[in-house]
Amino acid sequence: MRPELLSRALSLLPERSATPELARFYGLLRDYPQRGGKGVRSELLLASARAHGLRDTDPGWERALWLATALELFQNWVLIHDDIEDDSEERRGRPALHRLCGVPVAINVGDALHAYMWAAVGRADVPGAFGEFLTMIHRTAEGQHLDLAWVEGREWNLAPADYLQMVELKTAHYTVIVPLRLGALAAGVPPSEALTPAGLALGTAFQIRDDVLNLAGDPVKYGKEIGGDLLEGKRTLIVLHWLGAAPESQKAAFLDQMHRDRADKDPAAIDRIHRWLLESGSVQHAQDYAQAQATEGLKLLERALAGAPDPQAAAALLTSVRELATREK
Repeated sequence: MRPELLSRALSLLPERSATPELARFYGLLRDYPQRGGKGVRSELLLASARAHGLRDTDPGWERALWLATALELFQNWVLIHDDIEDDSEERRGRPALHRLCGVPVAINVGDALHAYMWAAVGRADVPGAFGEFLTMIHRTAEGQHLDLAWVEGREWNLAPADYLQMVELKTAHYTVIVPLRLGALAAGVPPSEALTPAGLALGTAFQIRDDVLNLAGDPVKYGKEIGGDLLEGKRTLIVLHWLGAAPESQKAAFLDQMHRDRADKDPAAIDRIHRWLLESGSVQHAQDYAQAQATEGLKLLERALAGAPDPQAAAALLTSVRELATREK
């Protein structure tokens, strides 16, 4: 995230304690925020605020920065919990927090950051922001539940429509819809309802691109474990499409591995499955679908921003969103 957001986030977090264990806890609170990240969602919020007429030099810009800080704190506490739920190994090029301090301690760190997120929302003092954050948490939790329940129940009898519903809930709201709406609120403008369908399409494109990168991305640029979705048994558009046409022997080998816990999966078998997916047409199918969603979402967003108070900033926002929805890293 940008330095002025990180400094605001850290200013909310305790730093020193005469009790050594609390001092360690305060360090853990700062761990994920200080690891960096792309700051995608906070940048969308600020770009939306500009498009809706708020300038960096306006007094209200400080409110926008605090909302963006809250969004980054949301991202970090959710990632801590998400890494635990997915049994992930890495986050942003380093061991996931629960790998460093254990699951119970990491859960507590995530809970604490959740509370500090609300402190940042309070500092922003933007009418309507509280409700937007509540909506974002509700939709994200619903999508996460679908994702986790499928993994827990070893459920693979799913259609692409099931995956797309999960993505709209889990990714689209907190990645695109709510940041755009919060930006409008920071500028004192009621958010257009047209932002929602635009954000659903763009958020879907973003998640599918992420799924592709998890299989075929550059580990350094991607910042997460390549092939981690396979080890975690994630349902993706790629896999569901591949299952529909895979040879029975490959499908059987895949389901055998997916019915095992991560620790019990055979690395050699997972490597073979990874290769089958890359060699199939399912990756290209997913990329084509993501491109179509990105194109549709950009059209809808352009309409939603028609007549925006700052046309130049609106054009810059569209450029940023286009890069997000068609990203290669």
